[in-house]
Amino acid sequence: MTYGQIGQLAGSPRGARQVVRILHSSSKKHDLPWHRVINAKGEIGIKAEGAAEHQKAMLESEGITFTERNTIDLEVFRYHPEIF
Repeated sequence: MTYGQIGQLAGSPRGARQVVRILHSSSKKHDLPWHRVINAKGEIGIKAEGAAEHQKAMLESEGITFTERNTIDLEVFRYHPEIF
């Protein structure tokens, strides 16, 4: 999923940055699958040294492939949860 997609599902259509903050501050404590969230361009948004490579490796271990431009094809891999 993308940060914006999660924000929208949470009732905040413009809440992508809030999602980033929550994942950054709470992922370890609550064991959130932070590595499965990317930006709307299909790019890994983390810029910290080593973190992007770690996220990419985790995604690849789950079967996600990257394009030549080092992005994820959202048409293929974006998750669309069923809303009840």
